[in-house]
Amino acid sequence: MAQLSDDCFAFGGPMMSVDEAVGLIATRVNAVTEIESVALVDADGRVLARDVAAPLPLPPFTNSAVDGYAVRNADLPQGEERAFPLADRIPAGGGAKAPVAPGQAVRIFTGAPMPPDAGTVFMQEDVRIDEGGDVVLPPGLKPGANVRPAGEDIPEGHVALRRGQRLRPQHVALAAAFGLTGLDVGRRLRVAVFSTGDELASPGAPRAGSQLFDSNRFMLMAMLRRLGCEVFDLGILRDDRSSLASGLKRVAGGHDLILTTGGVSTGEEDHVRAAVEGMGKLVLWRMAIKPGRPVAMGIIDGTPLIGLPGNPVASFVTFVHVVRPTVLALAGSLPEPLVPMPVRAAFTYRKKAGRREYVRVSLARAQDGTLEAVKFPREGAGLLSSLVDTDGLVELGEAMTLVEPGQSVGFLAYAGLI
Repeated sequence: MAQLSDDCFAFGGPMMSVDEAVGLIATRVNAVTEIESVALVDADGRVLARDVAAPLPLPPFTNSAVDGYAVRNADLPQGEERAFPLADRIPAGGGAKAPVAPGQAVRIFTGAPMPPDAGTVFMQEDVRIDEGGDVVLPPGLKPGANVRPAGEDIPEGHVALRRGQRLRPQHVALAAAFGLTGLDVGRRLRVAVFSTGDELASPGAPRAGSQLFDSNRFMLMAMLRRLGCEVFDLGILRDDRSSLASGLKRVAGGHDLILTTGGVSTGEEDHVRAAVEGMGKLVLWRMAIKPGRPVAMGIIDGTPLIGLPGNPVASFVTFVHVVRPTVLALAGSLPEPLVPMPVRAAFTYRKKAGRREYVRVSLARAQDGTLEAVKFPREGAGLLSSLVDTDGLVELGEAMTLVEPGQSVGFLAYAGLI
């Protein structure tokens, strides 16, 4: 398990900005070091543990980029079209019978290896066949046209996949193109997840009239799995300091991260802070973020703990900006900064300076064709419908205090947040 010192997250300044929090995580978390080999079919979403250098060039041989006719560069027509007798036919997967002779052409198909001495391919759409069966090629084509040289994509020996890359389907495809059958990746992070609160009941369990079904825990577990984690569901821990402390102590040594939701504020029934302080160290992050200011981070027996707010929207937003970079850092992943896409605001909004805010919006196409961000009509960090019925978040920086219709704002799609 990743072991951290009790003071590795210590921060003595005023309310922490989002950028300060992310920077602190990235520089002070130790990545897991265990490595395992997985088949390509299981590599998607894993973090690459070793660089992959190209064992062969891509493409591995010079080939035709189109269906057409190959000729020597010295025979390219100049000024007027020219007829060539056909000497060979090379399908994809085939090979030339002999080098192309002067004054001859070879019928060739996309992906087929270029015959020796041939250097240019004419697309079949640009030529014609005369009455004698010769192919008539037009003038004006440059030498080397429609040919893919060996190594044009990636030369042999080039580091094509780098350690720390969180693998996606396109990376798996590249490894397959090299003929690899598996990759070395970091071990999956083991993350323990629980909710706190007497007001919660698990779905499927009896619910008292004063209770809510626990939704945050299932949202967070789904988000963690999308980040490639192995998730352990600890259920709901009640609002009792001793039971919270024993539950945390029980799981700390066997997991890489503990994630809680609820109970991290400063109310009389918020016991997570006291439970953690009794057995480790907790630095309460008064993050300058809305929704989601009550975020806590601590260390128990060397294992990091993150406590997220109980309101579901606040929990979602702080997961994206605190848990996500922590998980990536623990997994040894290269940073994956979130880059907002500029869209046009179709709403008015006022905010305080000095904190970053995230507004739930849907995208709509205006009459002029521009994408506009339409704000969800209701406020509240407890509205799950505001996450379900919108497309993403508009990010409003610390210096911004007013958004007006027509203003350019940064949009983060939900699909890109995990």
